Amino acid sequence: MDRRSLLRGAAVVGAAGISGVALPEAAKAAGPAGLPTYRYLRDALTLPLRYNPTGEFIFPCIRGVYDKISGARGRYYLYYAPHEKPGGICVAWANSLNGPFTEHPGNPIIDNVLPGGGTVSHVSSPHVTWIPETRQFHLYWHGENTTTRVARSSDGINFRDETPILSTRLVPGLTETSYARVFAHSGRYVMVYMGVLAGKRRIYHGWSPNGWDQWQFSQSALVNPEPDGLTDISGPSLVTRNGTTYVAYHGNDGKMRITEVGNAFDRENHLGVFYSPAASDNGRAAAPSFGTDGGVQYMFYEAGPRLNARICIARAV
Repeated sequence: MDRRSLLRGAAVVGAAGISGVALPEAAKAAGPAGLPTYRYLRDALTLPLRYNPTGEFIFPCIRGVYDKISGARGRYYLYYAPHEKPGGICVAWANSLNGPFTEHPGNPIIDNVLPGGGTVSHVSSPHVTWIPETRQFHLYWHGENTTTRVARSSDGINFRDETPILSTRLVPGLTETSYARVFAHSGRYVMVYMGVLAGKRRIYHGWSPNGWDQWQFSQSALVNPEPDGLTDISGPSLVTRNGTTYVAYHGNDGKMRITEVGNAFDRENHLGVFYSPAASDNGRAAAPSFGTDGGVQYMFYEAGPRLNARICIARAV
């Protein structure tokens, strides 16, 4: 299966906190691990956008910034990107997770031009983590598909120090290392990402004491597609609840699943589907990122065909 075929039927899971998203225990147990049911509310972005080079947007990452920095443009920042060349990391903001969100007039905040000169074909899949020890935001993204990078910022908009932290050379046998998300977990920072081994997409992980450097990467897959009856899985995100840790991810059938890996990342207990595309998703729902506003749980996700995806807001029911 080629990359485009997989992503046409993909769904990806994200999170809103700096750690694996911890959903309220009182949430209605509508799916595996007690994940709630979400219903479409509205599109997050109103077209036309100033920066829209390819007409498609992927990998939303929602972050509350009101309790972290002063002078924020809104209470919540939404990070997203197109994937087709040249890509570009973008941000929008709103004062409520209900949206709609206002596009940053200076998008993209990171483009495909490297700091030392030269370019990559595209940059995409932004994930932002707040690092309380340094009071900075770390932004993780890929470009090319073989390389994951990080940059840091004090305001969540102006990022600097772009640095590669993961590439295929660090995990022999992989031909791609992308779609990384990083979460605080048990006193360190854990990365989950998609690796391609022998043409199949699996979930791998690594860890760092500070989310910036000293990264170490496991040489074996954390979650495999075969127990789900799939050929490819991707877009992993940590979910913490019920006193344990899960990885949520999408498969090549367009549905999202969740697997318990445990707090020590030593399990692989596949629990099944927690979200299937709704009719309004036009056959594909992908890249969810979770947040809570006023005690109400929300999910941001991309919907629609791979090359015409839009970012939507759903609310727990």
